[in-house]
Amino acid sequence: MNHIAEFVKARRKQLGLTQEEFADKAGVALTVIRKIEQGKENLSLLKVNQILSMFGHVLTPIHEIDATRDSEV
Repeated sequence: MNHIAEFVKARRKQLGLTQEEFADKAGVALTVIRKIEQGKENLSLLKVNQILSMFGHVLTPIHEIDATRDSEV
């Protein structure tokens, strides 16, 4: 989770946005941004992906990655 926290915080700062401005743009509550940037581990995957999608990224559950690999074989 620390990698995600560092990534989100660095990208938000590159955009010159406060946490509040970023939360507004991402369509999530300010507390979601704060929890992500603090590396909290009890976050909704949906909310994390909502934030990461702002940068063209998403997290995929492991079972979906395994299914993709199985179909490629």
